[in-house]
Amino acid sequence: MTIEPNPRPLGQDAALSVRNLTLNLPEGMERSHAVSQISFDLVPGKILCIIGESGSGKSITANAIMGLLPFSIRISEGSIYVGTTEIQSMNPAALRDMRGRKVSMIFQDPLSALNPLMTVGDQIVEVMSAHGVGTKAERKSRAVELLKEVGLPEPTTMYRQYPFRLSGGQRQRVMIAMALALEPGILIADEPTTALDVTTQAQILTLIKDIQHRKNMSVVFITHDFGVVAEIADNVVVMEKGKIVEQGDADTVLKTPFHPYTKHLIAAVPHIIGQDRTPHVARSDTPILRVRNLVKTYRSGSRMFGTERVVKAVQGASFDLLPGRTLGVVGESGSGKSSMGRLLVKLIESDGGEIFFEGTDIAPMSEAEFRPLRPRIQMIFQDPFASLNPRSTIGQILTVGPCAHGMSFSKAKAEALALLTEVGLDPGAFDRYPHEFSGGQRQRVGIARALMFKPRLLVADESVSALDVSIQAQILELLDRIQRETGVSMVFITHDLRVASQISDEIAVMQKGRIVEMGPPSQIFLNPQSDYTRELVAAIPGEKAAA
Repeated sequence: MTIEPNPRPLGQDAALSVRNLTLNLPEGMERSHAVSQISFDLVPGKILCIIGESGSGKSITANAIMGLLPFSIRISEGSIYVGTTEIQSMNPAALRDMRGRKVSMIFQDPLSALNPLMTVGDQIVEVMSAHGVGTKAERKSRAVELLKEVGLPEPTTMYRQYPFRLSGGQRQRVMIAMALALEPGILIADEPTTALDVTTQAQILTLIKDIQHRKNMSVVFITHDFGVVAEIADNVVVMEKGKIVEQGDADTVLKTPFHPYTKHLIAAVPHIIGQDRTPHVARSDTPILRVRNLVKTYRSGSRMFGTERVVKAVQGASFDLLPGRTLGVVGESGSGKSSMGRLLVKLIESDGGEIFFEGTDIAPMSEAEFRPLRPRIQMIFQDPFASLNPRSTIGQILTVGPCAHGMSFSKAKAEALALLTEVGLDPGAFDRYPHEFSGGQRQRVGIARALMFKPRLLVADESVSALDVSIQAQILELLDRIQRETGVSMVFITHDLRVASQISDEIAVMQKGRIVEMGPPSQIFLNPQSDYTRELVAAIPGEKAAA
């Protein structure tokens, strides 16, 4: 196994070839190049995993292949070939024809990539109609078939839904259906399973592998999770700060990595911990949060026309949370995890039940009554791009809330700069905008924003799902340290059971809106009582390989 900074010359049999690619960054950035002198081949019918930390150049490489670079970044050197065709020489019309038909991409952020004004069915149909494929009826039938293929429930009904009505995992599956609509020869998947629960992740990985084998498709799979690499990769490229530091077949890279950075990434992969967390000294035996029989039901469509859809998102959820403790909430996408989190911070109103925060039932409070309590109950959102104002700098995003509650700007700025360093960002990020950051970096901004208020209760909705494994470990350590220092209580919502095992004092397993099992990590992972919990544990990526 050797690093190949200059692999063999362009091969006629390569589905995709990248040669000495260099992308310049604008002046004033942390480094001069997004990627520098990278070269690799995608072998036909194989899966190539590109892995590295956020900011390593993985996603910008994918955008360069698709011809989707922002105006501020241009190819300064090197070439990209699809088959034997160099894409830099293609005119815009040829590039448009290539996208979707020859090369298709699954984007990292489904909420930003999907049109909020179109139903998901219409967006899948649009892919086919833009390329003149099929009749109107054939396109609709194919769209419904794709929705079923990617595991979405009630595909005919789902066809008529808008993206905002779907969970994060469901939106990602719609993106996958769109990318597969024309069955392209090359599929570029940019973190396609990051937002998915473990069972759906296993289904999607299986789906991509099945389609790859059936169509002899070539796949570039971008990920930060070596657990996923162990499940799916034929070959691996490891990137650090815009450079390829190691590449080779997956078995060799996983078992005998030679570069220290690769070893660091593999060591940082979270694994199931079957031990209970060392409890913090509780400041009180009185729960800071008591939830009783919480209920939330969503309704859409028309009862009159027979299109009404009723989703019981949360059904009778009850639990207690002591000061300084963490409750992990796990389950598949659509299980009600995120809905329960939004209920706890009153971003949506409940249909029944009680939410006692520090002894006061906040469930029936109006927005005006609850507003003074908001700084004490903060949320880290699942989708960092959608939750950050694209017109505001990071500094404005971090300071506007505290300043609105009476803090001076100078003090808010000082605390913001300190928090940026704590969550692993350069203080220079203070004057930059969200679009200038990778997905993982944007999530760290969201974490810093929530911590600005020094809350008593923190609801973290998939707060580390977009982060690479090494930064993920740092953020978990950061949250643990902040909890020990401040006594903040956390409701930690995640689809990654490995993460839940590391940070939770107790874990609640949700299925179809109900808590089906609750207990310490030792019970949930070593002696699960529910069949559903056993299915979740069995689907964890990379654990079989680790065993």
